[in-house]
Order: sequence, then C-alpha cells, then structure tokens
Amino acid sequence: MAKADLHIHTTASDGHSTPKQIIKNAEKHNLDTISITDHDTIRGYRKAVAAAEETNITLLPGVEITSDFNDRECHLLAYCFEPDHRVITQLLVQHYRSRLKRGKWIVNELTKKGLDIDIEEVKAEANGSNIGRPHIASVLIDKGYVASFKEAFIRYLSDQSLGSIYNEYYSHHKVIESVKEAGGAVVLAHPGNLYSEDELEELVEAGIDGIEFIHPSHDYERQKQIEGFAEKHNLLKTGGSDFHGGDKEYQKFFGVVTINTKYVHRLVRLTDQRKALKV
Repeated sequence: MAKADLHIHTTASDGHSTPKQIIKNAEKHNLDTISITDHDTIRGYRKAVAAAEETNITLLPGVEITSDFNDRECHLLAYCFEPDHRVITQLLVQHYRSRLKRGKWIVNELTKKGLDIDIEEVKAEANGSNIGRPHIASVLIDKGYVASFKEAFIRYLSDQSLGSIYNEYYSHHKVIESVKEAGGAVVLAHPGNLYSEDELEELVEAGIDGIEFIHPSHDYERQKQIEGFAEKHNLLKTGGSDFHGGDKEYQKFFGVVTINTKYVHRLVRLTDQRKALKV
C-alpha cells in the first residue's frame, strides 16, 4: 500500500524538525506523498520543495489555517492551492499579524496573573516563525513557571484558562472561499470530539470539501464515525500524523498514522478540476 501523511508541522510554525529533515524522515519511512501543513504559513512547504524534488516523494501544497467559527478557533487544512495566488498571500499575511496580536494579548493576560513574561521573549522563541501558544509555553518552562507543555496549557494556556481568546482570524466562510478561489480544497482538521453533529453539518453547509478521519487523537470508534459522516455527505477523507517532532505527543506516529494514497488521488482530482474551471 502506498502511504501518505497529509498533516505535518515544521520549524516554520510550532514543529521541531526543519522542512529538509521532514523530507528525509518521510523517505526513511517510505512515504509516497506528504503535505507540510504549518499553522498559517507556507514557508515550510516552500523550503521543502527543492529537497522533495531530489526524492520520489510527492509534496503537496498545504497549510493549517486558523479560522473563526462561532467565536472560537476552527482549524481548516488547505491542500493543492496555488501557492502564489493573491488571496492565499493576503490570508497568510493577515493571519501572521493576527497571531502576533493574539500572542501579545495572551502575554498581557499572563502578566495580569503575576507572571514575568514579555512578547519579545516569545518572538525570540518563535525565531521568525508564526507565533503560537507552544512558543509561549516554552518561555514559561524556561522561566520555571511550569515543568512541561502539558502543565503550561492546563494552568495558563488552555481556552478554559484564558477565557474568550482575542483573535482577528478570517471567518471559516472567508477561509473556505479564499482557498477555493486559489484552486485548493478545504478539509476540517482533527474534528475528534470538538464539534457537535449540528456544527459539523454547519461546516458542510459552509462548503468544506473534506474531513480528517485518520488522526492520532481518533480512536477506532471515532474514526469510523467520522468516516461514516464523510461518506454520508460525499466528503473527501484525509489523515496524517500531526507530527511536530521534539517531545510532542504525536512524534511516535510519523510513518505510522498514514492514509492510502487513493484518498490523495481523489483530493488531487478535485483540485485539478477546480483549477481547470478557472482557466
């Protein structure tokens, strides 16, 4: 069986492996197709293109886009879009700014709780990549406030701890519209138990093309439920390891949590047809 992993993160967002290391790791695990899906950036994908061309690995354009859905975050995976399309460029620039503003807001909330933390420390931890809560967690660990990422999120960085989190992300409607305009497909990431049946129906109505049914957080029963929902609504089915590297929870799943490339072929066929209609 030819294997694919369509959910991978690199140092361009909150991953610990460089894009080149991802390509080498994919080759080591005999993956046929991968997609680097960093949070709100395609810098990792761009850096991996040359390395992938030296192998037999097919690298699909990808990004995990944070959207605003009913006043909370909803992660949408975008695939096979035109990387240089103006709407994608505009979206990613806006989301870079939104992530920075959100990071400043979170840091301000933590200082109100008496923690000595500064946004410049977080930016240094991110080292030029898009700022995310894991970067703030790393600073908290370095400063001795917590002993682990898990503790950082439980005590300070979870939605429950922070309350209503400030964000200026595109709405899920606008993300879906933008990705499709760029010839890509939109897939709901790791739905797990994050959404009610009504919310899933709402996202289908909004125009998502697919749903991620294979993910480390999905047990067999949940996987079958999501697969059934996808078939009921004629949605694409995707999956991947959600690999971050380092000491992240899903590190061990790289090369193991994969999908058959038959699902990739359906994805590519849809986006090829979408691009052809725009010519």
